[in-house]
Amino acid sequence: MKLVFTLALMSQIFSFSLINPNDSRTAVVEETPSFYDFKINTLMGEEFDFTQLKGKRVLIVNTASECGFTPQYKQLQELYDEFGGESFEIIGFPSNDFGKQEPGTAKAIAAFCQKNYGVTFTMLEKVLVKGSEPHPVYQWLTQQTKNGVSDAEVKWNFNKFLVNEKGEWVAHYGSRTSPTDDAIKAFAKGKK
Repeated sequence: MKLVFTLALMSQIFSFSLINPNDSRTAVVEETPSFYDFKINTLMGEEFDFTQLKGKRVLIVNTASECGFTPQYKQLQELYDEFGGESFEIIGFPSNDFGKQEPGTAKAIAAFCQKNYGVTFTMLEKVLVKGSEPHPVYQWLTQQTKNGVSDAEVKWNFNKFLVNEKGEWVAHYGSRTSPTDDAIKAFAKGKK
């Protein structure tokens, strides 16, 4: 009986020390966001809720209109034309983080993408993808503590991230990897 009482008392003391609201040493546990928790506006100003991506494989890419890699828009559109729809989606995030190569307004970016590359995949508003305060989507994409899989560094425009149909981080590819690379095409087809 004495052992049971001692254990119960120790348990109460230990529990109190863990959750004492007056103890400044109490740890605050942050809930890790799901890929589907995000909402952001499109270039046209309409809300885009990531819950609509459930069940789809997704390629996310940071874009810029005045970059040496800008012609990848054409390959992205080709990939989308071939595989986009019910099970695969491409999401573009314009960013002015690298060489100030995306200086335009949302309207100018949308017009550029349509006129020069016939872009029909989803283009979202311009965001920060690096630095001390990247957009929360990019925090999730680049921090293992948030995505649960891997850290990744966005080093330039047209980095590509793959997220599977369960909202799980799959892979990161740098700017030099073509959107029509075999590994990306296999992912788009559902083979990876």
